[in-house]
Amino acid sequence: MTAQSEPHDESHREPHGEPHPFENYPRELTERRVGDEDQQVARWVGDAAPPVDPIVVVDPEPGWPDAAAVESANIADALGDLVVRIEHVGSTSVPGLPAKPILDIDVQVPDSSDEDAYVPALTRAGYVHVLREPWWNGHRMLVRADGGVNLHVFQAGSPEPLRHLLFRDWLRTHDADRDLYAAAKRRLAVETADDPDSYNLDKNAVIDDIYTRIFSAPPSSHPAWPEGGYSGL
Repeated sequence: MTAQSEPHDESHREPHGEPHPFENYPRELTERRVGDEDQQVARWVGDAAPPVDPIVVVDPEPGWPDAAAVESANIADALGDLVVRIEHVGSTSVPGLPAKPILDIDVQVPDSSDEDAYVPALTRAGYVHVLREPWWNGHRMLVRADGGVNLHVFQAGSPEPLRHLLFRDWLRTHDADRDLYAAAKRRLAVETADDPDSYNLDKNAVIDDIYTRIFSAPPSSHPAWPEGGYSGL
């Protein structure tokens, strides 16, 4: 099974000893941690593999948020009390933004390393486990059998789900950055047609650019910023 996963870049990673450029935010939130080359290969579960078909970016569909709400409810029913937080993220969560026609949903659980606690229930709900990345916020990814949903499981309190929310909410309220990102997505879908696995990695430049503005704004200006601040794991 191929999966259009979201690879992890090294945006906002400063050399050792360099001053932290976003002093109002914890370094663990502005830095992205990645695995080495061996880990990037080993992350695939079973017969899962990177995408081989060209990336398709389509015009925004007004029904995406409702579809994500329905699917989030199904996931919550399947996992019960294990769900700490569940959110619709990614491009399909931003009105007016072109996207791959695949919903991205983040779910935080108490212990993402305890796969026996949630993978069997999600398998019964129609999901296939495709990625295991314990070095990156305890991330696991499951894909709905029809390919219409990427479900990202994270350790509760890890920084990446909050980064996703900051990015989503920023694009919802900053049309210029939304349009900048949209143009990059459409261009890269064409440019990476022969190497679709590079699509997400090639988006890093524009994503880094947008995150620079996100982390230059006061934390309290972000709707998703936790009351009392971010305390981490």
